[in-house]
Order: sequence, then structure tokens, then C-alpha cells
Amino acid sequence: MLRFLAVFVGVVWLVGCAGAPVQEMSDARQAIAAARAAGATTSSSPDFYAAEAAIGRAESHLQAQEFTRARLAAREAKSHAATALANANGQHAEAPATTPH
Repeated sequence: MLRFLAVFVGVVWLVGCAGAPVQEMSDARQAIAAARAAGATTSSSPDFYAAEAAIGRAESHLQAQEFTRARLAAREAKSHAATALANANGQHAEAPATTPH
């Protein structure tokens, strides 16, 4: 009985991993939106461009029900978006403040 329970738990865990990467897709989209709001664009930031490309691949994989590939691409998109956000925030911090005369 214990062996059956262990196998059952293992199968449930594997099925859970194989499901659609809903959270990863959401996280990636939110990270891209934050980078965009901070001023990152595909023409000004290679990381933002890479994030947009990766989320596009993730969406294609999701449509094809290639959930593992979609999950990996979504994580890649989130990572690139986070870098683009950091770079955009760094550029804003480095910009000299103008004072009225």
C-alpha cells in the first residue's frame, strides 16, 4: 500500500509539472509591462527586445501545447525583462536633474 501511495504521489507531481505554465506566463508579461512602463523599448534595449521575442516563443509553444518549452521561454522572457527594467531604471537615475533658472 505504501509503495502504491508513493507511485501515486510521484505521478501526480509529474502531471502537475507538465501542465500549462500559467504562472510563468503571467510573471513574464508583468515583468515586460514593468520594463515598458520604465521606458524600455525594443529599439533602445536589447534585453527588452529579447524579452519580447521570448514571450512570443512562449506563446507559440503554449498554443502548440509544448508546455515545458513554453515554461522555459517564459522564464527567459522574465529574466530579460528584469534586466531591461534595471537598465531603464539605471538610465533614469543617471540622467542629470534639470533645475529652473
